[in-house]
Amino acid sequence: MKLKGRTALVTGGSRGIGRAIALALAQEGADVAVNYVSSEGAAKEVGEEIRKMGRVSILAQADVGDYPDTFRMAQDVMKEFGHLDILVNNAGINSDKTFVKMDHASWRKVLAINLDGVFNCTKVFIDQMLKQEYGRVVNITSVIGQIGNFGQANYAASKAGVAAFTKSLAKELAGKGITVNAVAPGFIETEMVQGIPDKVRDRLLSQIPLKRFGTAAEVGRAVVYIVSSDGDYITGAELSINGGLLM
Repeated sequence: MKLKGRTALVTGGSRGIGRAIALALAQEGADVAVNYVSSEGAAKEVGEEIRKMGRVSILAQADVGDYPDTFRMAQDVMKEFGHLDILVNNAGINSDKTFVKMDHASWRKVLAINLDGVFNCTKVFIDQMLKQEYGRVVNITSVIGQIGNFGQANYAASKAGVAAFTKSLAKELAGKGITVNAVAPGFIETEMVQGIPDKVRDRLLSQIPLKRFGTAAEVGRAVVYIVSSDGDYITGAELSINGGLLM
């Protein structure tokens, strides 16, 4: 097991890509804290699956866009685990509107979770990682942050910001035993993509060279690779998992 003895926190870990990442980490031996905001039932189900693998799992409720709430969550996680080795900043939302129709509230809501949330979660754990001279931080970005998209100026800006944050932090921490990387999924078969109308799905598939959407499990395995010893020489990278869409 590549991650035996390691502890991890996955934000937004109760469903979709976050759920798949939490399970993939546990399958490789990590104990996993599952963060959620309001989906307690779904988070408990993920925790139960992790415990069935013989791993320890705890629930870590918090709104990552709220710094005091995130700080409180970090104290709870540290009390249970004693230390944190792996942080996966996955929590994210979208609120799609054309820029002309986008109000300030929609802009701030998306930036608060998607960008401020990455700062908040990293900030509350980084001192402990520095002290133990080990840490793996993975930020989930998006192909939309790389290419932009109609009606998603807020979402694209937030994800592009996370990518730049990732590279900057990677440079600061490279000599301190901590790597910082990003994973940029394309269109993945989650609730969000499954709700897209058939005509739009067909148009998207026509633009993807591999002619299919990705799976959440594929993203989970990529994260495992980065945070395991296999990825020790990788930092400041943004790994694209998009079926060739970025080409």
